[in-house]
Amino acid sequence: MFPRGFVFGAFLCAALLASGVDSRAQSVPAPEQDIAEAAAALRPKLVETRRDFHLHPELSNREKRTAGVVAERLRALGFDEVRTNIAKHGVVALLRGSRPGPVVAVRAEMDALPINETHDVPYKSLVPGVMHACGHDAHTAIGLGVAELLSQRRSRLRGVVKFLFQPAEEAVPPGEEGGAPLMIKEGALADPRPAVIFGLHTSPEIETGLVGYRAGAAQAAADGFKITLHGKRAWAASPEQGVDTIVVAAECVTALQSIKSRRVDTFEPVILTIGTIHGGDRQNNMAEEVKLSGTIRTFSEPAQSRVEGLMDQTLAGVTEAYDASYEVQFQRTTTVVYNDPDLVRECLPWLRAAVGPTNVVEVPQRMAAEDFSFYQQVVPGFFFRLGSGNRAKGITASAHTPEFDIDEDCLVVGVKAMCGVVLGYLDRH
Repeated sequence: MFPRGFVFGAFLCAALLASGVDSRAQSVPAPEQDIAEAAAALRPKLVETRRDFHLHPELSNREKRTAGVVAERLRALGFDEVRTNIAKHGVVALLRGSRPGPVVAVRAEMDALPINETHDVPYKSLVPGVMHACGHDAHTAIGLGVAELLSQRRSRLRGVVKFLFQPAEEAVPPGEEGGAPLMIKEGALADPRPAVIFGLHTSPEIETGLVGYRAGAAQAAADGFKITLHGKRAWAASPEQGVDTIVVAAECVTALQSIKSRRVDTFEPVILTIGTIHGGDRQNNMAEEVKLSGTIRTFSEPAQSRVEGLMDQTLAGVTEAYDASYEVQFQRTTTVVYNDPDLVRECLPWLRAAVGPTNVVEVPQRMAAEDFSFYQQVVPGFFFRLGSGNRAKGITASAHTPEFDIDEDCLVVGVKAMCGVVLGYLDRH
C-alpha cells in the first residue's frame, strides 16, 4: 500500500496531465515567450541604435564609424572573438554557447546610399547627399539586438552563432572590391564554417508585424551594363554631314525595350532598365558620343545570357542603320537569391512561434537584387522579408527614395524572428 501523500501527488500529476497543463509552465516561460518579452523590453535601445546609424550614414566601403560602434557593442557583450577590417570595414564575431552544437551565421548590412534625405524626421541624416534609404540601419540594429539577447542566454545556447556585419552591399565603388564576395574571400565563412546562414530585409510593401518568405528563387540576379555610342560631330544646321548619336541613342532605348516585350518568353521574369544617358555639349551641335548605363534583372543564368546576346544584336542593328558604332560592357553584380527549400520548410514553425502563426506569409518573387546570394552559393541560406511599412502612419515610401522610412515597431519583430530561427536550428541540430 502506498502512503496517502504519494497517492494524492500521483492523482494531482495525472489530473494536470489530463487537463493539458504542465506544472512547470507556471514558473518557467516558453523560450518564445522569453525572447518576445526580452525583445519588447529592448525596443527603446533598438530604436536609439537605429536612429544613431540613420543620423550618421556611411557609403559603401566607407562604414568606419558604423563598424566601430558594432565592434564596441559586441566586445561589451563579451563575445568570444570580434574580428574587424574584414572586406575593409566588415565585422565578424563569434558567440559560443555552453552546449555543443552546429554553427549558424547571421548577416546584417551596414552601408547607406548616395541619396539626399527629404523626409523631415528628428533622426534625419546629418550627412548631405547620404541616407539610409534601404533599411540597413535597421538591419544593423536588429543584428546587435539579436547578439545581445543570445549573449544573455549562453547557458541554453547549443553551438556557435557567427555574426557577419557586412559593408558595401549596395554597390562597390568603381575600382574597388567589396561586399559579400570580398567577405567570403577574406574568410568570413571559414573557421568555423556555418552550416546555414540567415538574413532579413525591411520591406515597406509589407505591413509591420508580418514576416514574408519564399522558398527557392526569391530575388533576381542583377547585371549592370554600360553602352557607348560613337557617331560624328556636326553643326546642327548641317545634320547630313554627321552622325547624330542623340538620335541613335533614342532608337537604341526604344529598341532595347522590345527585348522583354517581344523577344523572350512572356513568363520569363526580365527587367531591362536604362538608368542614365549622357551626351552632347552644345545645343546647336550634334553629339559625337553618348553614354548609357542600366541594369538587367533575371532569374536564371540562361536568361541572363540570352538578354545580353539580344542586347548586343539590337545595338549592332540600330547603330549599323545609322552608320554609327557602339561598345557594350556587362557586369554580373549578383546572383539569384535562392532560399534552400528544405531550410525554409524547417524554419517556418520557428518563425510562426516567434511572431505569431498568422503573421508569417508567403510573398511573390522580387526583382530586387541582394548580394546575400553569394553566401548562399557557399552554404544553404534563408533570406526573409521583414514588414516595415505602416499605411496608417503614412510609412509607404519604397526603398531607394528620399522619403524612405520604417515603422520602428518592426525592429522588435525582426529580433524575435531572427532569434526564433537561430535558436530553433541550433536546438534541433
